[in-house]
Amino acid sequence: MDLCGSTQRLRVAIIGAGGWGTALAILLHGNGHKVRMWEYRPEVAAELAARRENRQLLPGVRIPGEILITADLEQVALRADLVVVAVPSHTMREVARRLRPLPAMKTALVVSATKGIENDSLMRMTEVLLEEMPQLDAGRLVALSGPSHAEEVSRGISTAVVCACPCEESARMAQRAFMSKTFRVYTSADVIGVELGGALKNVIAIAAGICDGAGFGDNTKAALQPRGLVEIVRLGVKLGANPLTFAGLTGMGDLIVTCMSRYSRNRYLGEQIGKGRTLQQVLAEMVMVAEGVRTTRSAYELSRRHNVEMPITQEVYRILFEGKDPRAALEDLMTRDAKTEAWG
Repeated sequence: MDLCGSTQRLRVAIIGAGGWGTALAILLHGNGHKVRMWEYRPEVAAELAARRENRQLLPGVRIPGEILITADLEQVALRADLVVVAVPSHTMREVARRLRPLPAMKTALVVSATKGIENDSLMRMTEVLLEEMPQLDAGRLVALSGPSHAEEVSRGISTAVVCACPCEESARMAQRAFMSKTFRVYTSADVIGVELGGALKNVIAIAAGICDGAGFGDNTKAALQPRGLVEIVRLGVKLGANPLTFAGLTGMGDLIVTCMSRYSRNRYLGEQIGKGRTLQQVLAEMVMVAEGVRTTRSAYELSRRHNVEMPITQEVYRILFEGKDPRAALEDLMTRDAKTEAWG
């Protein structure tokens, strides 16, 4: 077997034709798999199929002609060996309900490629899928996460991610399917840690963007990231994650890229708010989803429910949803009681 991928040709269903779904479709096609991609809006599916380019989200990246693009979900999932769900977190439950009656969901390996925590239920994405699809067991469900902007993955820029599943065989199956010379995949059994790291780092990225927009300086931003990671670790451990997971790709790695990259939607959103714009103004002009906005609500509620100290998350919540001035938020963070630096 090729160490950089699987020699077995799989029938792959990509659920979601946004930037990330498209990037993964191109990657998996390049690995020799038969790929079909579902876009829920028929007119957009027709345009993507005709132009073979996602002009809004991945301009200049060609979608191979062999990839079927359609709004017919049953056709995409027909006899699929691998189902990759790459939809925004707030649509995951509805998409899972649409997938539930399809025969492939009884046998296929399912990969969640969405980073987020559902509002209200405060569930991770794999938890939502398991709740909505009783025929799907945790041993057939993999969480894929890591520092992986679609813009770079779609262009073959070297990337490393993690596939997490309690069943080692399933994690390795996903690893073989996705791994290539430019897309390195590690496995993990810590689904909780992998999913929480991928979701919560978006909250800290908004804070990093606020630092950039408000002109707080490099020292401020450098302090923010490790202290943000402390908050992620605290909540993750409380919810059952392995703390060491957050030192890896889906914790520190994803945090770094999302706080620093020009491709980061969450950092951009924070930057605009730091410049004095309102959340509503920024969201109104954004084409791509900034998952960190909804995740901030969920993270704030989780911290309260589990009595976990998360001061940066709390201040981001107050800036986004209560209109607090970023400078007042920074002052409140800086003048908190003196403490020992601790990761517990």
